[in-house]
Amino acid sequence: MQDGWNESATAWIASLGEHGDFGRRFVLDQPMLERVRAGQFGNALDVGCGEGRFCRQLAALGIDTCGIDPTEALIASARKAHPSGNYQVGKAEHLDFPDHSFDLVVSYLTFIDIPDIARGISEMCRVLRPGGALLIANLNGFQTAAAPGGWRFTLTGRRCFTMDHYMQERADWVGRKGIKVQNWHRPMSTYFKLLLDQGLQLSYFDEPLPSGGDPARIARFKRVPYFHIMEWRKK
Repeated sequence: MQDGWNESATAWIASLGEHGDFGRRFVLDQPMLERVRAGQFGNALDVGCGEGRFCRQLAALGIDTCGIDPTEALIASARKAHPSGNYQVGKAEHLDFPDHSFDLVVSYLTFIDIPDIARGISEMCRVLRPGGALLIANLNGFQTAAAPGGWRFTLTGRRCFTMDHYMQERADWVGRKGIKVQNWHRPMSTYFKLLLDQGLQLSYFDEPLPSGGDPARIARFKRVPYFHIMEWRKK
């Protein structure tokens, strides 16, 4: 088991379904698609597309979309669900496309899966056209730095969220519903420095809250948001 994705692919596909898990369906999809609509992009590359759910959403907006992922079983599932789509096995660190190929490059919860993030960001920027956008949804650093489970009860019975070693970059094993994969924790400063070093300009930032779903989960999100969305523009 290298990073767990080959072994977890079947469980991952079953877990997400067509509508995605809670975070995608009720938190991220709406603001991500709003940014896409606002940009009026002609074509897009989804880096780490998984089973292709977001690629299908981009294609439904009329955007010529290519999805890549290193896990063959996930690419096979994407091709089965969307036979007319363009899905390729590939890694963020080695994008097999010419310079300036895409108006939009998407990383939808995949920064945490990329071991060599410096190389991955460099490659995403290389294939992005001048004036294009790199649209990122990522787990907040205090989530990836959290102790197992994050939430715990104090001795007085108060529920609180805990984290530690925020500045220490590392890969941790995380699991749910038959899925066990490696996620990378990095402080926010790591991502910002790498993106700024590429000459990108931040054009949008948000920590979105749920638009629906289970009230108990909404309450937890309001206390400790899980995600942030960033849009960076290439000069």
